[in-house]
Amino acid sequence: MSLHDDAVLVLKSYDDQEELRQLYLDHLAEHPDGLWKACEAGHVTASALVIDPERGRVLLTLHKKLGRWLQMGGHCEPGDETLALAALREGVEESGIAGLALLPGGPVRLDRHRIPAPCNWHLDVQYAALAPADAVEEISDESLDLRWFAYDEVAGVSDESVVRLLERARAAL
Repeated sequence: MSLHDDAVLVLKSYDDQEELRQLYLDHLAEHPDGLWKACEAGHVTASALVIDPERGRVLLTLHKKLGRWLQMGGHCEPGDETLALAALREGVEESGIAGLALLPGGPVRLDRHRIPAPCNWHLDVQYAALAPADAVEEISDESLDLRWFAYDEVAGVSDESVVRLLERARAAL
């Protein structure tokens, strides 16, 4: 099965955010390259919010290009077999934490946001990943900083999208 086929199946089985889910499905139907950065109409991305539920905190990255505290995530790559594995790969690459495990049940949220030209949109499929008890983060080349934030601190440092992602992830725990 191709990554494109997996993305369609994941989105068809996602049972929330109906309008946005359909927009993603329409995008993939209209754009066979809709998972790749080269698709100027926009592309599907995968992200993972790294959570430490035992300590009531999340790990956010200070994004190098945007200068904002966000979840780990980014573009799909040719070697990615599934959206879930793309999200997990991004989570591990950007956090430096081996042993992350995605919450079962698929994505917890979808978020569509504008990005600068030449592309127009990121259609982000957002997962939640549990950090192991002994997690030690390591800053990647894609990040200015990494920091753990208590759940109640996230609204003060990040945007509404991350706050909603955290709410959904906590509900899925």
